[in-house]
Amino acid sequence: MKSAVENLTPTRVKLNVEVPFEELKPSIDSAYKTVASQIQVPGFRKGKVPAKLIDQRVGRGYVLETAINEGLNGWYQAAVQESGIRPLSRPEVEITEVPDPSATDGGLKFAAEVDVRPEIELPDYSGIQVEVAAAESSDEDVDKALDELRGRFGTLKPADRPAGDGDFLTIDITASIDGEEVDSAAGLSYQVGAGTMLEGLDEAVTGLSADEDAIFDTTLVGGDHAGEAAQVKVVVKAVKERELPEANDDFAQLASEFDTLAELREDLAKQAADSKVVEQGVEARDKVLDKLVELVEVPVPDSVVEEQLDAHFKEGNGHGDGEHDTEEHREEVRANTARAFQNEIILDAIAEKEEVNVSQNELIDYIVTTAGQYGMDPNQFAQIIDQSGQVPMMVSEVRRRKALAVVLGQATVTDSEGNAVDLSDFVRPGGEEEAPAAEETPAVEADEATADAPEAGAEEDKAEAKA
Repeated sequence: MKSAVENLTPTRVKLNVEVPFEELKPSIDSAYKTVASQIQVPGFRKGKVPAKLIDQRVGRGYVLETAINEGLNGWYQAAVQESGIRPLSRPEVEITEVPDPSATDGGLKFAAEVDVRPEIELPDYSGIQVEVAAAESSDEDVDKALDELRGRFGTLKPADRPAGDGDFLTIDITASIDGEEVDSAAGLSYQVGAGTMLEGLDEAVTGLSADEDAIFDTTLVGGDHAGEAAQVKVVVKAVKERELPEANDDFAQLASEFDTLAELREDLAKQAADSKVVEQGVEARDKVLDKLVELVEVPVPDSVVEEQLDAHFKEGNGHGDGEHDTEEHREEVRANTARAFQNEIILDAIAEKEEVNVSQNELIDYIVTTAGQYGMDPNQFAQIIDQSGQVPMMVSEVRRRKALAVVLGQATVTDSEGNAVDLSDFVRPGGEEEAPAAEETPAVEADEATADAPEAGAEEDKAEAKA
């Protein structure tokens, strides 16, 4: 088999493939067996019809077409591997030449147009300079952390007054569309200002006392009428406020390992300082990535953006209704998709240059962390991503994070006051300290060529056996 790549754009190629008859023949033999199992000829068992009779009944041209359709995907994948391209989309296949059905020689030729990952030239990314906010924690930060801790141990008590921000309410709500009730719920608990239920609810309940009600217009976010405009009546059944425990030594002993409030505040101050350092690291990471995108031109295939748009605004996912499906929202999705694609291409290139690998410990650590973000059991989450074939994607994500950590480790970071910022702890790849060098687990590598290669030969890419 021969293949040649014709570059159409920086992100699209035409793969011209020639399959000689000797490589086409196994597919023709297989096609005869397929057709033999589909037809019935008197005097022959199903599947045992001779090739000559099949040619008489359905024609050798039909057999040849079947052979091409069955073998096309394999030849395409082989050409992809041979050429080294990294597909991003399904190919558009055109059969340009087929053997004469009456002959016993002659090859197959086809062309496949497909979007591919662009090749980029990395700049010198060592010593990128960025400035971040100074990591200054204040007494206000400590007071805020202390109040949050007190809130965990607070108790709710009835408040004989109108509801205000932060109060806890018991409410009944009824939703109506065009005067007809479509949904209702009673005895719901809600904290004013949380913004977790219906848009406009906070404004409606603010200032209401127990047994008072209000009506407001909103868009429903769940149930059979999600996305529809509705009129909602809310009745406040009870107003409660959270009473915080007094901040003293007794509270310190109750809420922490410390004996005195002073010791607790000292620990909270350290946590606040550590949090500011993490914020510095995140800011530096984002700014370094911004610099990389500025330094490298990464073309983005239209198919990548359009596929994400289709998925985002697909009917039934909450974004496809008229209120959310606006040109402004679509432009935002386009920009975010393009930026995410550019980030991936740049970081993948850096990972290849720096020979970044991912150990099993690092992958497990990332899976555990991600599972926690979704509130899932790590083992259950790992099983789901394994069954759905998402492990290579996870490996690639960890690899990109490590690649960015390499660049960040080489960057010059200063704060807004001109002080050098040490991010050595922030950029140290997770999982390394847990794995002794003598017992380092083998590196796990994502087979990107396989992960990115589309399938050819499916119904929508079915080849037509004609010249």
